[in-house]
Amino acid sequence: MNYRTVADSVAEKLLGYSRDDSGWRVCKRTNDVCVSWRPSSEYSGNLYKGEGTIKAAPREVWECLKPVPDGLRVNWDKNVKVFELIETIDDTMSVCRTVTPSAALGIISPRDFVDVILIKQYEDGTISSNATNVEHPGCSPKPHYVRGFNHPCGCFCAPIPGEPRKTHLTTFFQTDLDPQC
Repeated sequence: MNYRTVADSVAEKLLGYSRDDSGWRVCKRTNDVCVSWRPSSEYSGNLYKGEGTIKAAPREVWECLKPVPDGLRVNWDKNVKVFELIETIDDTMSVCRTVTPSAALGIISPRDFVDVILIKQYEDGTISSNATNVEHPGCSPKPHYVRGFNHPCGCFCAPIPGEPRKTHLTTFFQTDLDPQC
């Protein structure tokens, strides 16, 4: 499998999602965050978008989000039980496994995801993480877990011009939660 081709394609799709404001329906809004959805063009489910402004510089926000085994996300995200590196492709791309606990009182089984992840930095200072499901020969499913499937997903940590201590965070996710138990 050519991981570079897959990862570059996902990065382009996410950039397209970030520029296309059509068809989004708000499903939750607070003072700081807006979550919207629209039908996915990837599968029969939905594409979700979360947006908000965080009172921290983009690099600080990125430190909390970056997809690395020793990163902070495992500490604060209750939906991530384990995050492990399967293979480093180069300094911007890797194949990783994310293990999630069961959810909704056990209705959603614990999941085991294997994704190719591409980190991109843009000239304006934006940092993005782009991911999608891949098969990897060295990564068999964990026992008692359902292999999850992420369609193109990721996030953008974008600086806000004139506001060095603020970040516009946009995240896209479209996880197929097929009701396998």
